[in-house]
Amino acid sequence: MNDTSPLGSALFTDLYQLTMMQGYQEAGLHTQTATFDLYFRRAPFRGGYAVWAGLDPALSALEGLRFTERDLTYLAGTGLFRPAFLSALRDWRFTGQVTAFPEGRVVFPHEPLLTVRGPLWEAQLVETALLNVLNFQTLIATKAARLVSAAQASPHGGQVVEFGARRAQGPDGALGATRAAVIGGATGTSNVEAAARYGLPATGTHAHAWVEAFPTELDAFRAYARLYPDATTLLLDTFDTLRSGLPNALTVARELRVAGHELRGVRLDSGDLAYLSARVREALDGAGFPEVQIVASNDLSEFVIESVIREGGRVDVYGVGTQLATGGGDGGGALGGVFKLVALNGEGRMKLTGDPAKASVPGDKRVWRARDAQGQLVMDVITGLNDAAPQPGERVSDPTNPLGSRRVPGGLTWTDPRVTVMDGGVRQQPPEALGDLQARAREDLAALPDGTRRLLNPHRYHVSLGAPLQARRDALIAALRDLHGL
Repeated sequence: MNDTSPLGSALFTDLYQLTMMQGYQEAGLHTQTATFDLYFRRAPFRGGYAVWAGLDPALSALEGLRFTERDLTYLAGTGLFRPAFLSALRDWRFTGQVTAFPEGRVVFPHEPLLTVRGPLWEAQLVETALLNVLNFQTLIATKAARLVSAAQASPHGGQVVEFGARRAQGPDGALGATRAAVIGGATGTSNVEAAARYGLPATGTHAHAWVEAFPTELDAFRAYARLYPDATTLLLDTFDTLRSGLPNALTVARELRVAGHELRGVRLDSGDLAYLSARVREALDGAGFPEVQIVASNDLSEFVIESVIREGGRVDVYGVGTQLATGGGDGGGALGGVFKLVALNGEGRMKLTGDPAKASVPGDKRVWRARDAQGQLVMDVITGLNDAAPQPGERVSDPTNPLGSRRVPGGLTWTDPRVTVMDGGVRQQPPEALGDLQARAREDLAALPDGTRRLLNPHRYHVSLGAPLQARRDALIAALRDLHGL
């Protein structure tokens, strides 16, 4: 992380993490080996999948966590913490092991996306920071994938560019949103700092204010074209898209061509985007400018994009702002990832609760992912860490409904997609390039079963518990009920 990010501060945590840490130390529990799983219970946007993102900044945060003298002075001033605890924090470091899906993988509800294994007080402290970055970036990467899926449904193709800095949740939110959006498939950003930081194309046109600042719209277009003769995209809707903006843009396009240059694009920012883009495309093609791109903006979502394409629109690039950078829209707003203790000193622990959908899965675990002979994803099965891969005919169970089960089909290839990304508090691999993460996401999305990528009422991808793990879970539930008289 950069030095100004709050994730680099050990105080970027909830107060109860620190009070529990002190309590663990007082009770002599703090050095016990704990295992925590990070997972979510429902896919965002009422969809069928999520795109895993945020791992690199999360690992950087873990590797750099320190309690500074300023932090310790602040904690002492709260009156909540004893000198012995504060003294111990002075040399505190994260020394745990982290196992996780590689960034860019498609992931699903109820499976452990990231597992932290280490001393109890270390694993407890990092919950807030991990959930903060991983929940947000996974949400945005998933939104971007949905937008790109909608855009590419057009027979003419389509790109998505991130335009959301002015509506994002602060500067850190804007930069993190850009990073995640690229993993999900976005091809560029309007934000110059994000472009510089992540090595992305910085894209943009001019505002309506530019046109309003000149005597006429044509004067404004000509001035912009003189300044950027090989990178001009003109905003058409300041006054009237078809009766003013389009004719003036065609005039400038012809003038650029005479001077040895070409107009790059035009942008539509209001009105009926399907109708207007079709008319603009027709006019551009008829005038001999088929290579001029049409860019659309104006509060776009995956459903708006789908509608534009269905109604015959001819947009080449969709600049998506608010809904992409904030993860807004139906079923969006936040990813409900949680971080639960599942083992202590090798013994399973679980949250039982009165809601079966919220009951956790105890023990150190492995995720097995199955593909068929064509390389398509079929199902994921969660097992104990030392359990064998699922076998054909084995009955596996729904994590939220023990009565729901299915048999494992034959002819599948099983792999464990998770890897150890940190050991002893040290990263095990260098950061991956964003382009590689985007390619991984693209490959996984293409391998999803038919219907799983649908925007509405998607197919449910099967995530199940292996039979031995389900049996251990059932036994622990029975023991906990007996222990607590339930």
